[in-house]
Amino acid sequence: MKMAKKIILASVVLPFALSAGSALAFGGKDHKGGDGQCFPGLDRGILKKLELTDAQKDQLKELRKAGKEDHKADREKRKENGVSEKRKEAQEQKLEQLNGLLLADKFDPAEATKIAQEMAQKHIKRQVSMLSKQYQMISILTPEQKEKFVKLQEERLDNCAEKMHKGKDRK
Repeated sequence: MKMAKKIILASVVLPFALSAGSALAFGGKDHKGGDGQCFPGLDRGILKKLELTDAQKDQLKELRKAGKEDHKADREKRKENGVSEKRKEAQEQKLEQLNGLLLADKFDPAEATKIAQEMAQKHIKRQVSMLSKQYQMISILTPEQKEKFVKLQEERLDNCAEKMHKGKDRK
């Protein structure tokens, strides 16, 4: 009976824990982007304020297009190589590994560290890829536009900090 309770508990709690983690990773329910976000970056709102030339707009458009094409080619390559099936199997194994950790009679810090390190490595790869793309986009800007970009970014982060502070005062 003890094992059955653990399985039932895991099947109820684990999906909530994983979905809450992914929601937080994406910034809550509204993670689409735009003005007013609380992280640095080169989004459409800032791009509009930088007064880009037509040539710069075209370069950025080409970078985005190339990124989409690369993503599509990667997705098709994974599909051809059966990676989606392998990914499903890996996800199932990861779920079993997490369940094993969370449902064990005793918590294993070494195993938890191993799992966390694997997750961190995947996150690092995604972050480096994203930063590389942002670097390419920012390298298109003139020195004056880069200065303005830094100022706009600081303003955004200051405004965000104020909003967060006001939100805490209400609670």
